[in-house]
Amino acid sequence: MIEWSESDELIREAIREFIDNEIRPYRDELESGKVPPYDIIRKLFSSFGVGAMATEAFEQYLEHHEATSTAAPGEDNDGSAAGGAGFRLAGQESMLLVAISELAGVSLGILASASVSLGLAAGTIASTGTIEQQRRWVPPLLTFDKVGAWAITEPEAGSDAFGGMTTTVRRDGSGGYVLSGHKTFITNGPYADTIVVYAKLDEQDGTPLRERPVLTFVLDGDMDGLERSTPFKKMGLGSSPTGELSFHQIHLGPERLLGGAEPTPGGRDTRSDAGRASARANFTAERIGVAALSLGIINECHRLCVDYARERTLWDQEIGRFQLIQAKLAEMEIARLNTQNMIFQTIAKLREGTFPSLAEASAMKLYSSRAATEVAMEAVQLFGGNGYMTEYHVEQLARDAKGLMIYAGSNEIQTTHIAKGLLGW
Repeated sequence: MIEWSESDELIREAIREFIDNEIRPYRDELESGKVPPYDIIRKLFSSFGVGAMATEAFEQYLEHHEATSTAAPGEDNDGSAAGGAGFRLAGQESMLLVAISELAGVSLGILASASVSLGLAAGTIASTGTIEQQRRWVPPLLTFDKVGAWAITEPEAGSDAFGGMTTTVRRDGSGGYVLSGHKTFITNGPYADTIVVYAKLDEQDGTPLRERPVLTFVLDGDMDGLERSTPFKKMGLGSSPTGELSFHQIHLGPERLLGGAEPTPGGRDTRSDAGRASARANFTAERIGVAALSLGIINECHRLCVDYARERTLWDQEIGRFQLIQAKLAEMEIARLNTQNMIFQTIAKLREGTFPSLAEASAMKLYSSRAATEVAMEAVQLFGGNGYMTEYHVEQLARDAKGLMIYAGSNEIQTTHIAKGLLGW
């Protein structure tokens, strides 16, 4: 793939029209946190049939999964860990990425809230849950009738998500579990109806906490013992509510354990380390998504700066005639082309039925988020004093872009995953 198709461009124009009518007029209220993004997301889903398409694709995925029931939950016939990712992407790769990039250029927070609910919460349940669990929790997330959250990060365990995890579940003696601990920086956390939570099994057998199995559970937002913070005040992504979750001795029935079974004691099978595997698969998809988000910010900065360089005059001429301004525009174009080409390569792979590795996704995330931040900061500089004012939007793009260097795993961690992929570790 070397360019966007005619259908992709039609989708782009439709998304832009929706943005102009439904998002830009309310951007200040959204970014200040006065108005949660969920009604706008539901309107977006309804206007473009996202919920209907996702539900149809999900039903086809379930039919395929039931027909090949020899595969364990979260594992396709070929043994891959892609699981539920397939139903979200098949045949709609470029359309989805076009929509993501366009929305990112105006309100990255709205997109973060939607993608976490649909991609991470629903995606994890679809890829690791039993058929019964999938049918129970996935459909209302696909239509956004319910808001989802994905809880893995903890106050003392950000980049060391698995090793440093201290949130635990212990068996209650009757087949269920008791959940205790804290999660932080949780997108949609203050309002989520359905929450996917990762926790260490507290076996009380002397196994060091870092080495204990990671289990994944689904919680409802109104469960006894669940406490939420109010939305955090953030540097960027203001339209996406982010908060902390606390679990105070929450009793969970066995039906809430994704996959329906713990890892086999003393051995390994297709379900062992399922929690870690599902999280890694989500990290891969999330980091590919960051490249699309970055492209959206780069595209919007590029557009705004080209227009400004043509219109803004200094010393009786357009500032676009100055070589230093031209140099900034040229670097933006290089970043745009490089990021777009990485996305084209990913679309081509997905259409061939392959999924990028974690190392490849980490490389995409590292480069694109860095490029988006550099482009956005240069956009502020090109606009001068105007760029520092909220009226001109580039200051919001700069704040949002910086978040992408931390979001989905800090850029420092991406280098580790890239190097391990090269070394085969």
